[in-house]
Amino acid sequence: MLAVKMSEGGRVVIPAELREQLQFKQGDQLLMEVKNGALVVTSKVQRIAQMRDEILAAMPPLEARRSLVDELIAERRAEAAKEEAEASEWELRNARLRP
Repeated sequence: MLAVKMSEGGRVVIPAELREQLQFKQGDQLLMEVKNGALVVTSKVQRIAQMRDEILAAMPPLEARRSLVDELIAERRAEAAKEEAEASEWELRNARLRP
């Protein structure tokens, strides 16, 4: 554990050793939050990666996911088949009415 001093205006320097471990680079956006009474500092890039991993972990496996494209295609085919059947039925009715 390293000790640092807070300077005027609340400024704190992150020691080089910690910056290297955390892969913080000059110009990185850092996010700060208090968790369980401790200050947690994370880079924006690292937080986005964490969020992505959390979302992927919460999703069902790829083979279990439904394909919206396949559902749309099946729906369109069913509608087309229904329209085709209705058109055929209409043609048969009209053919019977003709002299």
